[in-house]
Amino acid sequence: MTVLDAAPATPAADVLEEEQTVTIHLPPYHVILLDDDDHTYEYVIEMLMKLFGHSRERAFQMACEVDAAGRVIVDTTTRERAELKRDQIHAYGPDWRIPRCKGSMSALIEPAE
Repeated sequence: MTVLDAAPATPAADVLEEEQTVTIHLPPYHVILLDDDDHTYEYVIEMLMKLFGHSRERAFQMACEVDAAGRVIVDTTTRERAELKRDQIHAYGPDWRIPRCKGSMSALIEPAE
């Protein structure tokens, strides 16, 4: 039986590569809720609290802004999450408080400047 002498496998100091961490900043996107006359303030407040975790007070402020200005930024986030949140708004369903209401509110996403 022969025993082979093997040098331990340690890389030389001049061969080691430095590890680098690269941080990629994704551009932010706004989720924008659009106004309509087929949803109540209570619907908007309830939706914003459920989908975005906004407080009742903040959701009320946003409901007032969308009513007055026709649109309101409800979130600023990554594009992927903004698309998800827009889709959740579109899927939230009609406002049962208004019989003529046939569906969810409208929303869009835009790059945050």
